[in-house]
Amino acid sequence: MSTAIAEEKQRNILEDRDLVERFKQGDHGAFGRLVEKHSAKAYQIAYGVVANREDAEEVTQDVFVRIHRALPKFRGDAEFTTWMYRIAMNLARNKYRWNKSRGSQRNISIDAPLPGSDSEDGRHIDLPETNPTPDEQSRVDELEQQALAELYKLPELYREALVLRNVKELSYEEISSLLGCKLGTVKSRIARARDELRKRLEL
Repeated sequence: MSTAIAEEKQRNILEDRDLVERFKQGDHGAFGRLVEKHSAKAYQIAYGVVANREDAEEVTQDVFVRIHRALPKFRGDAEFTTWMYRIAMNLARNKYRWNKSRGSQRNISIDAPLPGSDSEDGRHIDLPETNPTPDEQSRVDELEQQALAELYKLPELYREALVLRNVKELSYEEISSLLGCKLGTVKSRIARARDELRKRLEL
């Protein structure tokens, strides 16, 4: 991690701590700033689990309702973002399993963007490196759509880890903390997810 990136990350951590303390002291505008900063991140995590826009938006709203209620007792044992990621992941898992139990899973929206994503079209799929000519671009687009569709067919444990790595671009250490598993387990799940995607896409 470059010095500039590390410094920016530290500034964000310090700002979050300040906003949390201000909220505890009665500054409700501070909570609005937390929502503004982190709602896109919560949405990305939720979308990576539930795989459709409507449920992801619902989960994101629930995340911040839960945070608003719990924040006065937040002790800061973990960074705010780590705490938020855990809440988002747990609520998204609950929503996904509830939908699955009722047989009411919605169709995946291939073109639904992920707010806050660094990728141009809101998707970040681990595809082979290539520099397509204009004539090849349609094939590349088709492959991206296939990859995204197959991503959401992976087993839950693999899909979650790969989404957090590829879409949210979290470090292995952050994913380990978020999912509550060992670093080696995270790396193994991501490697297996990528291998499985390649097999399904015949890459």
